[in-house]
Amino acid sequence: MDPRNTTAGIDQNTWPNVIGEARSVADALPDLLVEASHVASSIIAGWHGRRRAGPGESFWQFRPFNMGEPAKRIDWRRSARDDHLYVREREWEAAHTVWLWADLSPSMVFRSQLSEVTKRDRSIVLMLALADMLAETGERIGLPGLTRPFSDRRAAERLADALAHLSKPVALPDTISVKRFADVVLVSDFLDPLEEIAAWVARVASTGAKGHLVQVLDPIEETFPFDGRIEFTDPELGTRITAGRAENWQEDYHNKLEAHRAEVRDMARRAGWTYVLHHTDRPASEPLLVLHSALSGALDVMNKGGL
Repeated sequence: MDPRNTTAGIDQNTWPNVIGEARSVADALPDLLVEASHVASSIIAGWHGRRRAGPGESFWQFRPFNMGEPAKRIDWRRSARDDHLYVREREWEAAHTVWLWADLSPSMVFRSQLSEVTKRDRSIVLMLALADMLAETGERIGLPGLTRPFSDRRAAERLADALAHLSKPVALPDTISVKRFADVVLVSDFLDPLEEIAAWVARVASTGAKGHLVQVLDPIEETFPFDGRIEFTDPELGTRITAGRAENWQEDYHNKLEAHRAEVRDMARRAGWTYVLHHTDRPASEPLLVLHSALSGALDVMNKGGL
């Protein structure tokens, strides 16, 4: 449950249909795309991908024909343009698939006075920035249950367009399309019931894919700086609880939050996954650098024939 008062909380008029209202995801996406592009550009120079020629369906480039190659590989239409022979190379279809998802459930719309962005907007920026970075390296990207994996320099825009047409905010994405050796990146506050999170982690792990959990929290959710009479509202269920002396709740709240977070972290550890904690008052580049390192490690293993 998200703590809130009159200066730190969710405008209930923007919910439950976050897509259809004035402050919907669709309306926010253009600005979030720009921000994501800036964040990605700041760290993309160090990301080395593995886009290469190989068996597949997607055209990659023409290159000169080398003596000794089978003549059937010559692209005669391209070769007819000048005095050279050319081979049509196709992109290596073993390119890694990375499924991305940002939690858009009601609790993600929360923003306190300690942060300039909602958890939802920060999560979308992280997802789109990562898509930008992966697109530069030729990896295949998709939204599980929403798009097929694809390799496209405009990946972030394509994902944003798909999100703009999402009919219902979903915290944990569909796992039907997830296959072995893929990576799944989920950005969420992970304040859902632990049994639901555990079931989702188990489904993804059973496919042989690797997961990366990025827990996004507002700083006020950590500090709980409330005192006096405060009303708290559960944005998922609408339940309201009034505390006569909120300061007396602080220790129990901290203990419960830490226990919940520790269990999510342990779920990731037991599955051999990555876990990252991020607060919305910190730069978006911080969790992206951790994800960059984790995903680059997987790509390096594949480059060396480890998968």
